[in-house]
Amino acid sequence: MEKLKIAGGYPLKGTVRVSGAKNSAVALIPATILAESPVTIEGLPDISDVHMLKSLMEEIGGSVEFSENEMTVDPSSMISMPLPNGKVKKLRASYYLMGAMLGRFKKAVIGLPGGCHLGPRPIDQHIKGFEALGASVTNEQGAIYLRADELRGARIYLDVVSVGATINIMLAAVRAKGRTVIENAAKEPEIIDVATLLSNMGAKIKGAGTDVIRIDGVDSLHGCRHTIIPDRIEAGTYMILAAAAGNGITIDNVIPEHIESLIAKLKEIGVQIETSDEQVFVGPAEVYKAVDIKTLVYPGFPTDLQQPFTSLLTRAQGSSVVTDTIYGARFKHIDELRRMNANIKVEGRSAIINGPIQLQGAKVKASDLRAGAALVIAGLMAEGITEVTGLEHIDRGYSHLVEKLNGLGATVWREELTKEEQEQLKNA
Repeated sequence: MEKLKIAGGYPLKGTVRVSGAKNSAVALIPATILAESPVTIEGLPDISDVHMLKSLMEEIGGSVEFSENEMTVDPSSMISMPLPNGKVKKLRASYYLMGAMLGRFKKAVIGLPGGCHLGPRPIDQHIKGFEALGASVTNEQGAIYLRADELRGARIYLDVVSVGATINIMLAAVRAKGRTVIENAAKEPEIIDVATLLSNMGAKIKGAGTDVIRIDGVDSLHGCRHTIIPDRIEAGTYMILAAAAGNGITIDNVIPEHIESLIAKLKEIGVQIETSDEQVFVGPAEVYKAVDIKTLVYPGFPTDLQQPFTSLLTRAQGSSVVTDTIYGARFKHIDELRRMNANIKVEGRSAIINGPIQLQGAKVKASDLRAGAALVIAGLMAEGITEVTGLEHIDRGYSHLVEKLNGLGATVWREELTKEEQEQLKNA
């Protein structure tokens, strides 16, 4: 086990390149199951979730080659092997295996997914969709069993806008008989990315990126080559980091249209922003103004950037309010920021940040992926040394973080935890 050490106070400058989208990758890789010949995905991020999915593809009989951010999956020898626990327990997006295996094999056994603990994230809308397509779904000893004699297209209205359910139903429906219509579908760029891959494989999908998606099922899908979109959440994280601790940073490999809500809020806080086709330049503010944030489904402000933005708001003059309407339990980073001298209180689904305040280095623990990003940004802003544990969460979503930060002039390094420190973490 390792910890991340950050020497704060260094002004950061330069260019950082964004990796491929984590939230696309974790759906694109399972989608390869649906093909009957090799699929190559270019630009994948080098993160633990991708490596976990590589292992799962091999576990069910796939042949996988992965190097230089390019993965080729040959699914021709895959079988519908039960995956009741093990690796799937460590991966929230393992639920995409349900839709993909159901679409290909008409059956699947998948353990209930793991990942970050952000409060209730039920899969009831996924199950509703599978059942509408003709599958029986049961929960047996902590695993989801899906069985269908055949899948038939259906009209499915999602009670809540869900990225996961939208993608999962797409995966199952592309090889169903007849037409499937998903209403109240999520609109995230990652959904368009998955639909593009499936279309390149021979699927017939219209409306991805709108709230109504129409899918005409086909008998088989074939291999193809696909390039993943840039990670808008990683891009947003570095933009917030640049605003908080930078002296002029260019973020490369960005689609600015994917992060318009963040750009608007950074401008509101007083930060300099310049955009081009694939780059965003972020310069420091003369005065950081307090702003209010409310997370919403896309294209609203992303819940995944709420925690990093909270760290930035400790620099703002006055009182800011951050409200998370998506995940009510996404405030576990607040206690850690308080250890670093932040003046923040939580009331219900909102955090109230009073600033400006000078953060101080401290020993803190990442409870989830984006909380980890928030603590890294706080460490870069703080006086002294910050130690961040819980790196397994950060490694799930940020590729080559230490190298990218040090490339901007930060002083950041990883150290092995002592046995005493490991015991303290276990007992905490």
